[in-house]
Amino acid sequence: MVQFHIVPKVFQLHMLFVFLALLWDLAYADPPYPNCSNNGNYTVTSSFQNNLNNILHSLSSNASISKFYNTSTGNGTDRVYGLYMCLDYITNESCHDCITTASHDMLKLCPSTTEAVVWEEYCQLRYSNKSFFGILDVTGNIPLDNKKNNSQPEEFKSIVNVTLNTLAYQAAFNLSANMYDTGEAAFQEKTIYALVQCTRDLSANDCNLCLQSATADILRIYYYSVGARLLSRSCFLRYELYSFYGGTPNSPGSSQVGGGQMKLWMIVVVTVVSACLVMVLLGSYVYYRMTNKNGKKKILEHGIIQNIGSSSNSDIHHLHFQGRYESKSQEFPYFNLASLQAATNNFGDSNKLGQGGFGPVYKGILSDGKEVAIKRLSCYSEQGSEEFTNEVLLIMKLQHKNLVRLLGFCIDGEEKLLVYEFMPNSSLDVILFDPRNRAKLNWSIRLNIITGIARGILYLHEDSRLRIIHRDLKASNVLLDYEMNPKISDFGMARIFAENEGATNTTTIVGTYGYMAPEYAMGGIYSIKSDVFSFGVLLLEIISGKGNAGFHQSKRASSLLAYAWKLWNEGKALELMDPLLIDSFNRDEFLRYVQIGLLCVQEDASDRPTMSGVVLMLKSETVSLSPPERPAFSMGRFTDNNDTDPDCLSVSGLSISSIRPR
Repeated sequence: MVQFHIVPKVFQLHMLFVFLALLWDLAYADPPYPNCSNNGNYTVTSSFQNNLNNILHSLSSNASISKFYNTSTGNGTDRVYGLYMCLDYITNESCHDCITTASHDMLKLCPSTTEAVVWEEYCQLRYSNKSFFGILDVTGNIPLDNKKNNSQPEEFKSIVNVTLNTLAYQAAFNLSANMYDTGEAAFQEKTIYALVQCTRDLSANDCNLCLQSATADILRIYYYSVGARLLSRSCFLRYELYSFYGGTPNSPGSSQVGGGQMKLWMIVVVTVVSACLVMVLLGSYVYYRMTNKNGKKKILEHGIIQNIGSSSNSDIHHLHFQGRYESKSQEFPYFNLASLQAATNNFGDSNKLGQGGFGPVYKGILSDGKEVAIKRLSCYSEQGSEEFTNEVLLIMKLQHKNLVRLLGFCIDGEEKLLVYEFMPNSSLDVILFDPRNRAKLNWSIRLNIITGIARGILYLHEDSRLRIIHRDLKASNVLLDYEMNPKISDFGMARIFAENEGATNTTTIVGTYGYMAPEYAMGGIYSIKSDVFSFGVLLLEIISGKGNAGFHQSKRASSLLAYAWKLWNEGKALELMDPLLIDSFNRDEFLRYVQIGLLCVQEDASDRPTMSGVVLMLKSETVSLSPPERPAFSMGRFTDNNDTDPDCLSVSGLSISSIRPR
């Protein structure tokens, strides 16, 4: 027994030795790289600290779903803006782990500062008391180099410069690149591997500028090194003579970037100490098991019996879904019904935000303080729980700054609920069709909304892994965040197409009067051109301030489209303009946008442009526009979702077909 009393002492000594060795190792470690601002401090237990904790928790949670995310919370001087970016080649799980580590490092390394940024090996995390979203910032850049030198620095520098500038242009202006690109270049008998990436809130021009500046900075300082990277608030670049992206993080035998080279003797010492520690722990474990086996067994058995005895049907249902998606529990959060009832005051009327075509939407506040929007779907859905869940999981993989983020879901008996990020400025129709609120939308804000909607639809059509048709694009399905940035919502009628699939038809025609393409409304035929038509209607509504539905009541024309076409042919298109824009609009831009809108609503679907063409027309004034053909004035038939049992919520269901990867 004396020997066993010695075990704890030996264990403590080994733990102390290992701890000291790790401290030595940390002194030479690479990340984290902090940049803590001196612009101000917050006090402990203040509202700012509480908002900061909520932001960091939100960012960490979203990192298991997306490689980029930004959000804000709070009011006035206590408002906190947060953003993270993970390198695009890592997994969502690695991204989540990296941002979680960065959150802890940030609070430790930058205590009480109102602004900070921390770079880890594969990610960066940033917060501030001032909005920085969409603003290029190249201050405080951190250049790091691989300690190995190359034998031909001038030749190497030239090749790297061309490679990085080419990648920068591709990442910034290629819409499908998502502001990320990698490439290779030959150097003597070796290969240079390079990577560039921007935060996705930047414009294409700012992304290109950031990477161009970063390239110039890093090559001016470390042109003689075989590898280097530059950490910026707005972008990141790296190049090496080994493939660091997509494979193992570091090549065999390569030194780490920066001043963190590991000494060989330290590796040996830590390895030996670790081996000793394992032996001690193994001995202690055997001893513990021998002396506590019976007691532990009783405790475990008692615990299992308690759990089974107290499990309700709801608990078992919840455990079923957790087991079904155990490997994805972090990636696709499942909310239990009780937590959503608590968040919405039991779906009380005071929490109700509105009534959508698929059911009411409620504002909720989760237990961690996060504001969410909760959509309560219909009990008439034809889908079973398994089909509904599979489709939700697909939609949750859609990540774009102009799509509302689906945070999670709940299925409990007949209840089917979707949890979305909360949009404080409500939907576009609430502001656009209200004479008093519409004054908030000047010309530049409206252009930003139009462009954002176009980019969101383009992502669904071409840039996501699956080709998706929204089928219900309208003003009420465009939500606005704190900065009036648009986010497309409500994928209740979305359809997934195979890449080579042109169009298909349906016998069940659902949609909204005034936005449906004629071939869909009258023949049930829908394609990506159906969304283009809806976008054209929405564009004309935004620049005119008038809704297409009910426009016939004005007696000026049968529809907004007919009115716009009439004015265009008469050379009076400026009369379509919302009078509230008179002090902020640009005449040539306005006429160009009217023409783009009319091109999108042409009666023949084949005459309409694709969304990639629309985005190009919107952002480039040098692209010539063809004269539009006659638009479709008849909107055809549509289903009335209100003809349902008054005791139940309106018709619902996520509708997806032909699920095939692109």
